[in-house]
Amino acid sequence: PGCTTLLALLPSWAQEGGPEAVLARLADAGTAERIRYDLEVTGSDGCHGVPVEWDTIEISGVSEPGLGAYVGRRVDGWDTARRLLTADRLGTTILQHVGHEENVRAIMRHRVHTGGSDGILQGAKPHPRAYGTFPEYLGRYVRDLGVLTLEECVAHLTSRPAARLRLPDRGRVKEGYVADLVLFDPATVAAGSTYANPRALPVGIPHVLIDGRFVIEDGRRTDVLAGRAIRRTPVS
Repeated sequence: PGCTTLLALLPSWAQEGGPEAVLARLADAGTAERIRYDLEVTGSDGCHGVPVEWDTIEISGVSEPGLGAYVGRRVDGWDTARRLLTADRLGTTILQHVGHEENVRAIMRHRVHTGGSDGILQGAKPHPRAYGTFPEYLGRYVRDLGVLTLEECVAHLTSRPAARLRLPDRGRVKEGYVADLVLFDPATVAAGSTYANPRALPVGIPHVLIDGRFVIEDGRRTDVLAGRAIRRTPVS
């Protein structure tokens, strides 16, 4: 399943000009009908070029507290989507219950695959991948299903993305590298997060160090805030 904003489903032409321009298009009946036609008939480029299936779209979060009753509900059509986008001033986040597990596993096995997560933390019901992506790899796909070996998976999640992003001092346990380390138990590591409880923490990860400092120690968070934004090395 996917995780994005309700706004992101709209065709790109409808998103041009910023939020106020989008809201003006939604308020205009003729333009709103053109948006609906793209979404439901021709296929919106914001929805991978295919017509949207509203029953696969679940509201995961809203910006306006008064709209909280929508969270956890499926969108029942364009009229509801338009009304919600307007009332929430485009701040609505969604889960998209689409995709095929066979494709996920095939992509995961590809020689250039790297793991990552773009989970959105905002909203009352975020996608569980925001908290559980990497332990899901190590627990479900390695230990339980055998899609990758443990060694392959660790490379997919560490050295391979670091190399692709041109981060020369990360991704390996090596002298001179930044000590970003995760100590986990292969027998028990698992994502605790679920769709019902998306913010549950993973299990089987007793220690996490960022830049050599414990941010998780003996399974508990410390008060250390060692993370920072990093930039890849420019191409010379």
